[in-house]
Amino acid sequence: MKKSGTFISVIVTLIYSLVVYYLLYPAINIHNIGFWIFIFSIMLLFGILMSFFSLGIAVSELFTGIKRRKRIGYYKIFIVIPIIVLLIIFINIILSPVFNAKTYYKRITVDETGNFTTDVKEVDFNKLPLLDRDSSEKLGDRVMGQMSELVSQFDVSDKYTQINYNNEIIRVTPLEYNGTIKWLTNRNKGIKGYITVNSTTGKAKLIKLDKGMKYAPSGLFNENLYRKLQLKYPTFNFESVNFEIDNEGNPYWIASVVKYVGVGLRREVTGVVIFNPINGKSKYYKVKDVPSWVDHVYEADLILEQVNDWGKYKKGYINSLISQKGVVSTTRGYNYLAQDDDVYLYTGITSVIGDESNIGFILTNMRTKDTKFYSVAGAEEYSAMESAKGQVQQMNYTSTFPLLINLNGRPTYLVSLKDNAGLVKMYAFVDVEDYQKVVVTDSSKGIVKASEAYLNDMGEVTEGVKLEKDVVVNNLTTVNIDGNTYYYFMDDNEQRYKVSIKVDKNNLPFIKDGDILHIKYNNEGNVITIVEIN
Repeated sequence: MKKSGTFISVIVTLIYSLVVYYLLYPAINIHNIGFWIFIFSIMLLFGILMSFFSLGIAVSELFTGIKRRKRIGYYKIFIVIPIIVLLIIFINIILSPVFNAKTYYKRITVDETGNFTTDVKEVDFNKLPLLDRDSSEKLGDRVMGQMSELVSQFDVSDKYTQINYNNEIIRVTPLEYNGTIKWLTNRNKGIKGYITVNSTTGKAKLIKLDKGMKYAPSGLFNENLYRKLQLKYPTFNFESVNFEIDNEGNPYWIASVVKYVGVGLRREVTGVVIFNPINGKSKYYKVKDVPSWVDHVYEADLILEQVNDWGKYKKGYINSLISQKGVVSTTRGYNYLAQDDDVYLYTGITSVIGDESNIGFILTNMRTKDTKFYSVAGAEEYSAMESAKGQVQQMNYTSTFPLLINLNGRPTYLVSLKDNAGLVKMYAFVDVEDYQKVVVTDSSKGIVKASEAYLNDMGEVTEGVKLEKDVVVNNLTTVNIDGNTYYYFMDDNEQRYKVSIKVDKNNLPFIKDGDILHIKYNNEGNVITIVEIN
């Protein structure tokens, strides 16, 4: 009975191991916590089975009176597991920030000499991602709804990866199988397309493929993307898998590979596997060798984690808990910028006490992890969002997380205000250094007009200024609007003009009827807004 019990236990445990490994495909890596859970479950099962058979032998001996040789104490397995767990905990404590604060601080290199005006290009509204993720999803679903031959067979994935595609900022997401039955009926042809949404214009397109994508997260068995990746690279730790397209529009899955210290600690990206979902071919690239068309090597949550360690442990672990001198952290949200064929993550940096102001912000290249800190004291992003909403509070609009732009050489937040249907109704420009300086403009006028309205209100000249002339001041009057002084007058031809006190604080208070002014302005209209006076 003993030999048969051992044989059965080994066979059952082996079958369990193979089935569970195929179903859950944990990384075979001692630094991965999932691997240890897998091992512990195998040990537990084997111990329970052998203990059961051992108990059966003991009962048999009790009734037969036959004494057998000393049995192996399989119960010791139940002692070994907690010992291993305690050892892992001990190792992780030794490798934690408590004893390695400087190492955690150095997880990411932050260049603190950045100059916002020179490093961040003047905003190009033709390449500005005005649409957020929610709006992109609605547009993608709408396009899918127009394809009657596909909508019953496929769903739209929620990936919506923002990428820089041939100098256009787009979000791209694949289609997915609509359930098990639809996978069975469509798997031979594969998934026949993906959706792109232009983040600037809002134009959404369904791109159909000549050959369908065979491997997807919604695929089953060996056609499941995650299982395919892990079984092909059994020792790799995969954390994030993004959908991207190359410069020719070919689809790929970009799977980041990470390494840990201890068990699950201090993760770092070592490279990516670029996986072709059509033919299943893949190739591993080290970080320094990743092709330039790939935009997302590092995930946002990893960047934020490392930046927070940089801000927390600069002066040691004890300082991070007690005096907290110089301790800073990222703000609650983040967004993306596109520049020079790369995508950058930006987020504000605030004091650890979590007040409503930033001491600056960081920009991180999502492909290379190059990071710069810009020391610009100003409003925290959510304060800017509330300030924008407050301008039209009667509308009950919701604010999108701000885009950070260089507008006329100044860091500026651009916030979209959306109605309950998720449609952008207004644009708000908010000065980073003073969130009380905000101008809200109807989106129907366009983003350029909105920026001009903001700059005019701020008293700054826009690049579009081309018109200038001399005018004679007549019927001069002043008006105070939202705490700002504006001067209105007409010329000899009864053309009306408007100018903010901010345009020329030193001279405007002293102008009077009959004065001749040399003005610059952007365009004609019922009321011309003056942007410069010479």
